Amino acid sequence: MTHLPLTFSAEVAAARAHGTPLVALESTIITHGMPHPQNVETALRVEAGVRAAGAVPATIAVMGGRIHIGLSAAELEALGRATGVMKLSRADLAACLATGRTGATTVAATMICAHLAGIDVFATGGIGGVHRGAATSFDISADLHELAATPVTVIAAGAKAILDLPKTLEVLETLGVPVIAFGQDDLPAFWSRTSGLRAPLRMDSPADIAAAHLMRARLGLPGGQLVANPIPAADEIPQAVIGPVIETALAEAQAQGIAAKAVTPFLLDRIFTLTEGRSLTANIALVLNNARLGAAVAAEIAQARAG
Repeated sequence: MTHLPLTFSAEVAAARAHGTPLVALESTIITHGMPHPQNVETALRVEAGVRAAGAVPATIAVMGGRIHIGLSAAELEALGRATGVMKLSRADLAACLATGRTGATTVAATMICAHLAGIDVFATGGIGGVHRGAATSFDISADLHELAATPVTVIAAGAKAILDLPKTLEVLETLGVPVIAFGQDDLPAFWSRTSGLRAPLRMDSPADIAAAHLMRARLGLPGGQLVANPIPAADEIPQAVIGPVIETALAEAQAQGIAAKAVTPFLLDRIFTLTEGRSLTANIALVLNNARLGAAVAAEIAQARAG
């Protein structure tokens, strides 16, 4: 690992030395997800949630030609204020490192970096997937192929609800990615607890998720697993409420010719405005919920390895 451009924070280095469970966290939520100072405040809350659940957070970002595994409070603040930050996926991670630019990691890039750092579990908000209209645009997130290739368990509130969820589920099935609904049969839909789609798998305990992660490694199966963790009931925006808002935002994006990486930030911003901020409040709640479950799964993996 010494040849890799990895820089561990003091907290993460200590956790690695003592076998404390680690949970990877992405950084695009800081740079592209919400404005300052709410972005930094949310990142700190999510990290605190991981610690409170018995694990150590490892927020991942690229700075100065290095992959930083864990960020100090000062680094989080600097990232939260930075401009011109690259939004990194598999395609541009190496280029960002080679040119010394600052980059925030998406789901795919966070998975790659977490695996390089030996971290098994990654907690996020929602994964990318098949965009609506992909039959003509071919707009499909690299997150799906990363889940099929990189052995990290990803805890999310499902795929982002702005996507084509049936097609996203179909692609995950084709790629052989386990999709596990936590504590329910229905696949959650980010801001909503239910999507109307039945999840291929259901698990009701962090121990079962951890056991499945370890069994995949024993069998030599490539790729990770997606754990779809429903947003807490008190925080959800039901499908009947959020559905028309999403349709309005999608129509506006199409009318304005928004495409590629610009689509998701545009839609999330419009939905924030149309819901008068309710979507962001729900987003923060679901990320915190996923962080807690991620910590529990990471603890179970660490305990199984120690035993």
